[in-house]
Amino acid sequence: MPTLILLMIAGALGYAFWNSSRAAAERAVVLGRNACRAADVQWLDQAVHAIGLRVARGNDGRLCFERTFKFEYSYDGIDRHVGRMVLRGDELVSFSGPGAARISAIRPDTDDAEDA
Repeated sequence: MPTLILLMIAGALGYAFWNSSRAAAERAVVLGRNACRAADVQWLDQAVHAIGLRVARGNDGRLCFERTFKFEYSYDGIDRHVGRMVLRGDELVSFSGPGAARISAIRPDTDDAEDA
């Protein structure tokens, strides 16, 4: 009986981790797409790739996961450049990518990005 309870707890923790990882990846996709749109560059492969995971403290002092994602973009459709973004929880902490994109223009759920 205790083994079954431990397996259920481990399964629930695994599902929670997987679910938060997918949510962070979907947020990174939105941020990467909006950054490329704001910089007027082509976002390649329509995806982001998780390249790092670590435990960090959030702004409120609580422990959370800090995930690093990379994406690729092109200025003219021939060359490929790599962009990176770091999300702590669901907050964008660091971004390097298309030069013309500004952090104020990278917002989810906006069709037209504006410069501040």
